[in-house]
Amino acid sequence: MSGNSDEDLEKLRQKKMEQLQDRAQAQGQGQGQGQIDPEAQEAAQQQAEAQRKAILRQYLTDEARKRLNTVKMSKEQFGEQVERQVIALAQSGRLQGKIDDDQMQQLLKELKPEKQSFDIQRR
Repeated sequence: MSGNSDEDLEKLRQKKMEQLQDRAQAQGQGQGQGQIDPEAQEAAQQQAEAQRKAILRQYLTDEARKRLNTVKMSKEQFGEQVERQVIALAQSGRLQGKIDDDQMQQLLKELKPEKQSFDIQRR
């Protein structure tokens, strides 16, 4: 009985391998036509997200990360802009040590878009 299940297992492995090879070939052909495998795209996004989080963890103190997460909750686009700025600084080698909470506050002030004031005059 064990010999039979080993055979079945081997057949399943072979079938799965063929499916994977077919998918890889189809993806290779599809790339020339601009088609993207959604699973591959999602995997790449997850890998990029993990890499981004690792860089932030490496260059931000816990307090600075908490502050950045709070900003992202209220102003998502602005928070992502700040994240991109921190990652760019880290990758270019311009960060010496970790960014603490005070430095994060300063960075947020520098990157904050100027508020527009509207003067309403009645005639």
